[in-house]
Amino acid sequence: MENVLFTVFDVFNFGLVVFLWWITFKNYNDLPQRIPVHFDLDGKADRFGNKAYSFLMPVLGILMFAMFVYITGHPEGANFPVEITAQNEKAQYLIMKIVLRVLFALIMILFLNNQDYMFRYTLDENAKPRISMATVIICAIGFVPAIFLITHLFK
Repeated sequence: MENVLFTVFDVFNFGLVVFLWWITFKNYNDLPQRIPVHFDLDGKADRFGNKAYSFLMPVLGILMFAMFVYITGHPEGANFPVEITAQNEKAQYLIMKIVLRVLFALIMILFLNNQDYMFRYTLDENAKPRISMATVIICAIGFVPAIFLITHLFK
């Protein structure tokens, strides 16, 4: 059963990567030559670049997906916050496989939000991100301690 759930999660994550590529190709021809490539915490563009930079997030997304698939397929090579023993090996590997899939989904949602915001900001400087940076930062900060807590509960 866990393999079926992992497969569904992997298909979902790959779908997020495909969706990121799709919105990039869909909007690429409508972009001006100079686009915002970085935003400050207030959501204002503070760096600009060529519209080819719009492919940076999709390329990073596909590379990260390949890396995450490789790592989840070879958990013995990963770095764990607890010592792996014969007693905790199965639980720790399962936790790692779940955490990496959830982490990748969160990263792809962040990438999709940033890509969408970049395209909308290019056309309207008053546009706001669909997910605020404060929400993203709180999720990231809260996710790391939760991972350590869960791994230490099953050591």
